[in-house]
Amino acid sequence: MTIPNPWAKVVSTVGLGVTFLVMIAIQAVALAQTWGAASWVPGAAAAVVVCGLALMRHRERTWTAVAGLGVAALAVLVPLLPGTRLPAGLGPSLALGLAVLVGSAVRVLPTVRAGIIAGAGLLLVIAQFTARPATAVSAIAAAAWLAACGVGLSLRRLDDRATATAKRVRRAERLELARELHDIVAHHITGMLIQAQAAQVVARRDPQNVSDSLTEIETAGIEAMAAMRRVVGLLRDTDDAAPASSGREGLSRLVERFSRQGPTVRLHTPADDTEWPPEVTSTVYRIVQEALTNVLRHASHARSVDVTVSRDAEAVTVEIADDAPPHSVRPHHRGGYGLIGMRERVETLGGTLCVGPRAGAGWSVRATLPVPTAEPG
Repeated sequence: MTIPNPWAKVVSTVGLGVTFLVMIAIQAVALAQTWGAASWVPGAAAAVVVCGLALMRHRERTWTAVAGLGVAALAVLVPLLPGTRLPAGLGPSLALGLAVLVGSAVRVLPTVRAGIIAGAGLLLVIAQFTARPATAVSAIAAAAWLAACGVGLSLRRLDDRATATAKRVRRAERLELARELHDIVAHHITGMLIQAQAAQVVARRDPQNVSDSLTEIETAGIEAMAAMRRVVGLLRDTDDAAPASSGREGLSRLVERFSRQGPTVRLHTPADDTEWPPEVTSTVYRIVQEALTNVLRHASHARSVDVTVSRDAEAVTVEIADDAPPHSVRPHHRGGYGLIGMRERVETLGGTLCVGPRAGAGWSVRATLPVPTAEPG
């Protein structure tokens, strides 16, 4: 998975909190000067609650919005009670907090729920205008509601487009991987048929050696089943034949080609010649290819790139690390659809993918792909 930037959310939350505090303080001072010393307390208390809910909206967007609307409704209705002399209900600070809650709901929640929350906010604005139709406070509340709905809907459309694009990328990657594994399984089955035919010949000539042929058929069957288990749930489309998978020897040619176009690429591979499952080999190649392409596009100031492929008893690990300066532009999570396809392929094979900045400088793409031990059955 992509390594998130925890500071972005912290900074945005702190900035929003500071804005709320400043607005509440300005509102309290203004009310104290015009309505009296204690007049600011009810409005400030309501605003503190609503703004606090707005800061916690990520945990539960529906109930924070409902609670905020409830507090805002009390702030609007209580000043209308006979004998009550309180300032206008939807003050600027409360309206701002409520706008954040409504906008967040409109952006994320299901359509019906988001519409209900937005509609409830509109009713509060209408109630505010009914009570005090000609005040600047009412105009600010209406403007805040309109801005919340507009921003929420715009961000919702962007999110929907990004989600749709990501789904297309994932589906394309699944279909490509399914094609590759179709070829792999077909290869195993062809070998099994040849070995079965050979076993028939051996059975007629030398029955005592039939067990060796049967063992080879069993091994091929186990390998085919292992490959099949790794793509359970994938859609298959075998009408369009895929090119042959690139073996490990293709990494050297790939690295050499990229070295001519960009920074120096150093390849480190295991010294042994142990064979990997074909789907693992092709995935390693694709990860290296995508990562090096991203270096050329987004890290032109990098001086070198290290591609390290290692193997232990249970998995193959590939890491592509560059030394680009920290300020190099990297693909944002909305635009990195090559990474989405990479992650889909890795997770389909039961592996993990980590992408993010390295300590000091540079960027790293690291994938771990399990290589299961074939077991009968």
